[in-house]
Amino acid sequence: MGAFISINWSNNMKRLTQSCTAGCICLLLLSQLVFAQPGRTDLAAYNDPPSRLSGVIDKYDADVTILNRFYSALTSPNRSARFHQLYSDELAMLAGLNFDALNHDEQVDYVLFKNYLEHEQKELDRADAQLAEMAALIPFARTISDFEDSRRKLESIDPEKTAAVLNDLAKQIAVTQKQFEEARTPKPKRTVANRAARTVTGLRNTLRNWYTFHNGYDPVFTWWCQSPYKATDDALQKYATFITEKLVGIKPDDKTTIIGDPIGRAAVIDELRYEMIPYSPEELIEIANKEFAWCENEMKKASREMGYGDDWKKALEAVKQKYVEPGKQPELIKRLAYEAIDYVEKNDLVTVPKIARDSWRMEMMTPERQLQSPFFLGGETILVSYPTDGMSHEQKMMSMRGNNPYFSHATVFHELIPGHELQGFMTARYRRYRGDFRTPFWIEGWSLYWEFLLWDMGFDKTPEDKIGALFWRMHRCARIIFSLNFHLEKMTPQEAVDFLVDRVGHERDNAAAEVRRSFSGDYGPLYQIAYMMGGLQFYSLHHDLVDSRKMTNKQFHDAILHEGSIPVEMVRAILTNQKLLKDYTPNWRYYKGLAN
Repeated sequence: MGAFISINWSNNMKRLTQSCTAGCICLLLLSQLVFAQPGRTDLAAYNDPPSRLSGVIDKYDADVTILNRFYSALTSPNRSARFHQLYSDELAMLAGLNFDALNHDEQVDYVLFKNYLEHEQKELDRADAQLAEMAALIPFARTISDFEDSRRKLESIDPEKTAAVLNDLAKQIAVTQKQFEEARTPKPKRTVANRAARTVTGLRNTLRNWYTFHNGYDPVFTWWCQSPYKATDDALQKYATFITEKLVGIKPDDKTTIIGDPIGRAAVIDELRYEMIPYSPEELIEIANKEFAWCENEMKKASREMGYGDDWKKALEAVKQKYVEPGKQPELIKRLAYEAIDYVEKNDLVTVPKIARDSWRMEMMTPERQLQSPFFLGGETILVSYPTDGMSHEQKMMSMRGNNPYFSHATVFHELIPGHELQGFMTARYRRYRGDFRTPFWIEGWSLYWEFLLWDMGFDKTPEDKIGALFWRMHRCARIIFSLNFHLEKMTPQEAVDFLVDRVGHERDNAAAEVRRSFSGDYGPLYQIAYMMGGLQFYSLHHDLVDSRKMTNKQFHDAILHEGSIPVEMVRAILTNQKLLKDYTPNWRYYKGLAN
């Protein structure tokens, strides 16, 4: 038996050696054929330049993912403590690295990662402070989070004692509600109450997850806990409704009231530092007002071309009236999309891979979503807002007027190519590990920058096209003014709506939807200023590198898309090979129209 195996192994090895030799020759010939063909390149074209910190960041992401899954009670102090420990450990690891021994790409990643971790620490502190601010509204939160933490640790429970805790919990929730009903506890700020209502709903979901894990699988648990759990769940539901209706002041059928959560000046400054914007909130508002004045002046020029003199709002009204009939909006969007794609390709402005050009999609936005997004949303799929048959006459007219062909002319390419669709295509293929550092100043700034560049190149030919482009440019200025003033607690949501209607010329429902979107909590506090400010950063960088002929348009734009959605100041550091320091602080005063 042993000899048989030995002989066969010898013969097999001989055949394998012969096979491998032939295979290697074939592979060599194949590689020569593949890479020698015209238009082919080597493997370097398919890979990012190596950064030893990419593995560090990937490991961190994996740790965050597993900890987020394990600590599923969002109000748990244990969760907060564990994430504080994670951030501290990662920062200590970075502090131990020899920064000067890193190559430039690695130094960029170091600065980005350190900046990100420090911001996460501050965000965690802010979340803890918000929980403390809600303490009187949710004194029972710790009991629920402890239940979930115990389940995650697979600790055994005593069903009888647990039933008693649930019974007391239901009573505590009811007592808390009664104290507010009878004004024995001071009424909280409306914004705090609104945040608490969402938190109570989250606690209810956490408790349901905990209960579902045990219920039915442990018959003794079910026997003891079923009734007190139902009482607690009912109390949480009633309490969330009470907070929303009585303390916040929003009725069940109210789809219009807007409640935000201003963060205050100190937090705004922290956010600006994280986004590497070296301006104060007041300076940014001053920049927005300067840009707004420029837009108004250009609006008057276009208005004169249309025969309305300096009354640009009359010209704007005339443009709004030129909407397409129902059912024709997708056809319009398709035409505008390919007009922009053809334009950037013809002028050799940026690389548009064929698969990116051919694979974007279109969907119509639901009426419900249009309450928050009355215009386009984009990326690989462009979501188109336009009236449905179930809307009121007024809603239909506002939607058609607000999505007319000339407004759309400046926004379709913003959402598709060379805007968000091309961004998403490239960031899925280059520097993917930098996804943690993504910022709206890069994402939205890039798309708005193209509005600047194409304006300069004469893409907006008719006065109607110019008014459409200027409407959106004014809107981006207005976003800075109303969102920063809101977070500085100088403007209410209703005042923001009025500002958009009176100064920019929005339809009122569309203005309300824009403000609701801004303050709903789905976007960061600086998201709305990122369009104009990020666009101005790219515009300034284009002036420094392309207008000076250090780079061509295509080289400039392709290089940006290959570096990931990082703060624009770091894009500048990469493209100019700027010397970096371990404790880097933002210093690029990119706006030339403001005294430095």
